[in-house]
Amino acid sequence: MMTTVLVTGASRGVGAELVRQYAAEGANVIACVRDAAATPGLDDVTGNVLILEMDTGEPLSIMAAAKEVGDQPIDVLINNAGAVGGNPAKQVLEDLDLVEWHRTLNVNTIGPVLVAKEFKANLAASGNGKLLNVTSQLAASTWPFGGMYIYSTTKAALSKASQLLALDWKEEPITVALMHPGWVRTDMGGPNADISAAESASGIRAVVAGLTKADSGKFYKWNGEIHPW
Repeated sequence: MMTTVLVTGASRGVGAELVRQYAAEGANVIACVRDAAATPGLDDVTGNVLILEMDTGEPLSIMAAAKEVGDQPIDVLINNAGAVGGNPAKQVLEDLDLVEWHRTLNVNTIGPVLVAKEFKANLAASGNGKLLNVTSQLAASTWPFGGMYIYSTTKAALSKASQLLALDWKEEPITVALMHPGWVRTDMGGPNADISAAESASGIRAVVAGLTKADSGKFYKWNGEIHPW
């Protein structure tokens, strides 16, 4: 039976690369994007790919996308969509962009939780559903640098929400895990980052493939190592 994978934030970067790689190996891929007319990373993707509009910062958009998918089983759901929180200079205590903080909370924290809620039945219908929430090393208490209040706190909240999902769904046929995708050369990561989107996506897929129910609630790095909380 063909594996079905849903990826949010699929228009570019790691999200688009995940779509490309899963499609290349023969999966049925649902690529969720904020604007179906602006998907530069998917222009050359071939395979069984459905592009579906879903803005993770808008609850009604998430509900509409879930309705369109219907009761189709989903084997893997990767909550990849995220926002950096605006200008890093506006993410310091002396100059916080509060409007951007609220917007980023919707995209980085509340949105992925609502996606999990709306697609829970689809993951359960798989019989072995896997939910992977993409967070960041900046969300860990071990991150040794200050600043980036907006991005760091909203991703830390997503990490905690993921742990709660793992606990609440312990009797469900769904594994929940967290992922630090690495410092990736994308629009968000910048040109000087450590790894390519292809390397990150390949590592993420390998982690997902190896997940079992016993791994629910764990926080991984893209290379398969456990990330300290």
